[in-house]
Amino acid sequence: MWKVSPMVDLTDYLWILWLVFILVAITIELLSLEFTFLMISIGSLGGLAANLLGLEWWLQIVVAAGLSVLLLLTIRPFLLRALRKGGDPALSNIDALIGMTGRVVSTVTETGGLVKLANGETWTARLLMARAGIEPGHPVTVHLIEGSTAVVIPAERTQNNA
Repeated sequence: MWKVSPMVDLTDYLWILWLVFILVAITIELLSLEFTFLMISIGSLGGLAANLLGLEWWLQIVVAAGLSVLLLLTIRPFLLRALRKGGDPALSNIDALIGMTGRVVSTVTETGGLVKLANGETWTARLLMARAGIEPGHPVTVHLIEGSTAVVIPAERTQNNA
């Protein structure tokens, strides 16, 4: 005589899937630090709670998705602002070069030349507008950076560097 065993209802084990999903989201959050996956994992805790309350599987997903979206739109912006508050206001990289002064090393024209900036770096340079070249020793100011070329303008001479 054959005995037929009853089918196992996989929805009885959805809580395991919720826990795995929460752990994966937290792991990704630890690598990204943008609070997106943290909000998703907290929303998934809502899905786990809905599972433990005995709600249908599709309602669990609705609860998790709704809570995740709500947290992403409300809490995440405040957390990001708080994280970035008090950051170093100093400019770096190319932003720090804009407005920096320097001296011409090799005559600078609209097609090329060399300048030594106040930070000690020597850059290829060109003039912003067509005009006669600037001779070595004259002060310049960096107007913008195009690739590896500093686009410069003649610096106004003050009494200190006259």
